[in-house]
Amino acid sequence: MKKTFLTLFVVSLASAELLVSPAKSMQLAFSLDAHIEKKNILLSKEQVDTVEKETKNKLKTKLYQIYKATKDEHLLGYGILVSQMVRSKNCVVMYHISADKILKSIEIIAFNEPKEYLPNQQWKKVFNTVSTLEPLYLSKQIPTITGATLSARAVTDASRTAFAIYNQVLKEQK
Repeated sequence: MKKTFLTLFVVSLASAELLVSPAKSMQLAFSLDAHIEKKNILLSKEQVDTVEKETKNKLKTKLYQIYKATKDEHLLGYGILVSQMVRSKNCVVMYHISADKILKSIEIIAFNEPKEYLPNQQWKKVFNTVSTLEPLYLSKQIPTITGATLSARAVTDASRTAFAIYNQVLKEQK
Protein backbone atom coordinates (compact mmCIF):
# COMPACT_ATOMS: atom_id res chain seq x y z
CA MET A 1 0.00 0.00 0.00
CA LYS A 2 2.80 2.44 0.94
CA LYS A 3 4.55 1.63 -2.32
CA THR A 4 1.36 2.50 -4.26
CA PHE A 5 1.18 5.95 -2.64
CA LEU A 6 4.87 6.56 -3.34
CA THR A 7 4.36 5.59 -6.97
CA LEU A 8 1.39 7.97 -7.26
CA PHE A 9 3.40 10.82 -5.74
CA VAL A 10 6.37 10.22 -8.05
CA VAL A 11 4.06 10.04 -11.07
CA SER A 12 2.41 13.34 -10.11
CA LEU A 13 5.83 14.95 -9.68
CA ALA A 14 7.02 13.53 -12.98
CA SER A 15 3.97 14.85 -14.80
CA ALA A 16 4.98 18.43 -14.08
CA GLU A 17 8.03 20.21 -15.47
CA LEU A 18 10.83 20.19 -12.88
CA LEU A 19 12.07 23.75 -12.23
CA VAL A 20 14.54 23.00 -9.43
CA SER A 21 15.35 19.82 -7.52
CA PRO A 22 13.94 19.55 -4.00
CA ALA A 23 17.44 19.03 -2.52
CA LYS A 24 18.79 22.12 -4.28
CA SER A 25 15.77 24.11 -3.10
CA MET A 26 16.55 23.07 0.49
CA GLN A 27 20.20 24.09 0.19
CA LEU A 28 19.25 27.47 -1.28
CA ALA A 29 16.74 28.05 1.52
CA PHE A 30 18.86 26.89 4.46
CA SER A 31 22.56 26.63 3.62
CA LEU A 32 24.61 25.44 0.66
CA ASP A 33 26.63 23.22 2.99
CA ALA A 34 23.63 21.86 4.91
CA HIS A 35 23.11 18.13 5.11
CA ILE A 36 19.80 17.33 3.40
CA GLU A 37 17.96 14.16 4.35
CA LYS A 38 14.84 12.97 2.53
CA LYS A 39 12.17 10.70 3.89
CA ASN A 40 8.62 9.75 3.04
CA ILE A 41 5.90 9.92 5.64
CA LEU A 42 2.59 8.11 5.53
CA LEU A 43 -0.11 9.90 7.49
CA SER A 44 -2.32 7.81 9.75
CA LYS A 45 -6.11 7.94 9.42
CA GLU A 46 -6.25 10.20 12.49
CA GLN A 47 -3.58 12.53 11.06
CA VAL A 48 -5.42 12.71 7.72
CA ASP A 49 -8.67 13.59 9.50
CA THR A 50 -6.93 16.30 11.54
CA VAL A 51 -5.11 17.76 8.52
CA GLU A 52 -8.31 17.84 6.46
CA LYS A 53 -10.18 19.54 9.30
CA GLU A 54 -7.42 22.15 9.81
CA THR A 55 -6.94 22.88 6.11
CA LYS A 56 -10.57 22.66 5.00
CA ASN A 57 -9.25 20.65 2.04
CA LYS A 58 -9.59 16.99 1.12
CA LEU A 59 -6.16 15.32 0.87
CA LYS A 60 -5.47 13.48 -2.36
CA THR A 61 -2.75 11.34 -0.76
CA LYS A 62 -1.51 10.18 2.63
CA LEU A 63 2.12 10.07 1.48
CA TYR A 64 4.37 13.13 1.57
CA GLN A 65 8.06 13.73 0.95
CA ILE A 66 9.77 15.56 3.77
CA TYR A 67 13.27 17.01 3.66
CA LYS A 68 15.31 17.81 6.75
CA ALA A 69 18.22 20.30 6.73
CA THR A 70 20.90 20.06 9.39
CA LYS A 71 24.30 21.64 9.82
CA ASP A 72 26.82 20.56 12.44
CA GLU A 73 24.17 18.33 14.06
CA HIS A 74 21.77 21.29 14.47
CA LEU A 75 18.33 21.32 12.88
CA LEU A 76 17.96 24.17 10.39
CA GLY A 77 14.48 23.25 9.23
CA TYR A 78 12.24 21.14 7.06
CA GLY A 79 10.93 21.17 3.54
CA ILE A 80 7.53 19.72 2.82
CA LEU A 81 6.56 18.90 -0.76
CA VAL A 82 2.89 19.35 -1.58
CA SER A 83 1.38 18.63 -4.99
CA GLN A 84 -1.71 20.63 -5.90
CA MET A 85 -3.80 20.79 -9.07
CA VAL A 86 -3.85 24.28 -10.63
CA ARG A 87 -6.26 24.00 -13.56
CA SER A 88 -5.76 20.60 -15.08
CA LYS A 89 -2.10 19.98 -14.24
CA ASN A 90 0.00 19.61 -11.12
CA CYS A 91 2.06 22.21 -9.35
CA VAL A 92 4.52 20.90 -6.75
CA VAL A 93 5.62 23.36 -4.07
CA MET A 94 8.30 23.05 -1.41
CA TYR A 95 7.46 24.84 1.84
CA HIS A 96 10.66 25.62 3.81
CA ILE A 97 9.90 25.75 7.52
CA SER A 98 12.66 26.85 9.88
CA ALA A 99 13.51 25.19 13.19
CA ASP A 100 11.63 27.99 14.97
CA LYS A 101 8.35 26.96 13.27
CA ILE A 102 8.27 29.84 10.77
CA LEU A 103 7.73 29.51 7.03
CA LYS A 104 11.06 30.68 5.69
CA SER A 105 10.18 30.59 2.00
CA ILE A 106 8.43 28.65 -0.72
CA GLU A 107 9.78 27.28 -3.97
CA ILE A 108 7.80 25.98 -6.89
CA ILE A 109 9.55 22.73 -7.73
CA ALA A 110 7.47 21.64 -10.70
CA PHE A 111 4.84 23.41 -12.81
CA ASN A 112 3.17 22.14 -15.96
CA GLU A 113 0.68 24.90 -16.67
CA PRO A 114 1.67 27.65 -19.13
CA LYS A 115 4.55 29.78 -17.78
CA GLU A 116 2.41 32.95 -17.68
CA TYR A 117 0.49 31.33 -14.78
CA LEU A 118 3.66 30.74 -12.76
CA PRO A 119 3.76 32.98 -9.64
CA ASN A 120 6.72 35.36 -9.62
CA GLN A 121 9.42 35.76 -6.96
CA GLN A 122 7.93 38.98 -5.57
CA TRP A 123 4.58 37.29 -4.92
CA LYS A 124 6.24 34.24 -3.32
CA LYS A 125 7.98 36.53 -0.79
CA VAL A 126 4.57 37.26 0.79
CA PHE A 127 4.82 33.78 2.37
CA ASN A 128 8.14 34.51 4.12
CA THR A 129 8.14 34.70 7.93
CA VAL A 130 4.62 33.34 8.48
CA SER A 131 4.00 31.18 11.54
CA THR A 132 2.93 27.59 10.90
CA LEU A 133 0.03 28.29 13.27
CA GLU A 134 -1.43 30.94 10.93
CA PRO A 135 -3.61 29.40 8.20
CA LEU A 136 -3.26 31.37 4.97
CA TYR A 137 -6.10 32.24 2.61
CA LEU A 138 -6.07 33.91 -0.77
CA SER A 139 -7.44 37.48 -0.77
CA LYS A 140 -6.95 37.68 3.01
CA GLN A 141 -3.27 37.31 4.00
CA ILE A 142 -2.14 36.41 0.48
CA PRO A 143 -2.86 38.72 -2.50
CA THR A 144 -4.27 37.36 -5.75
CA ILE A 145 -2.26 37.44 -8.95
CA THR A 146 -3.94 39.03 -11.96
CA GLY A 147 -4.10 36.38 -14.67
CA ALA A 148 -2.88 33.61 -12.37
CA THR A 149 -5.56 33.39 -9.68
CA LEU A 150 -5.80 29.59 -9.87
CA SER A 151 -2.03 29.24 -9.35
CA ALA A 152 -2.16 31.60 -6.38
CA ARG A 153 -5.08 29.66 -4.90
CA ALA A 154 -3.30 26.30 -5.38
CA VAL A 155 -0.08 27.50 -3.70
CA THR A 156 -2.00 29.14 -0.84
CA ASP A 157 -4.25 26.11 -0.24
CA ALA A 158 -1.22 23.81 -0.28
CA SER A 159 0.47 26.01 2.36
CA ARG A 160 -2.25 25.07 4.83
CA THR A 161 -1.58 21.40 4.09
CA ALA A 162 2.17 21.88 4.65
CA PHE A 163 1.53 23.73 7.93
CA ALA A 164 -0.87 21.05 9.18
CA ILE A 165 1.56 18.25 8.30
CA TYR A 166 4.35 20.11 10.04
CA ASN A 167 2.22 20.70 13.14
CA GLN A 168 0.97 17.08 13.23
CA VAL A 169 4.17 15.19 12.40
CA LEU A 170 7.34 17.30 12.54
CA LYS A 171 6.93 20.06 15.12
CA GLU A 172 8.24 18.06 18.06
CA GLN A 173 11.07 16.30 16.17
CA LYS A 174 14.64 17.52 16.34
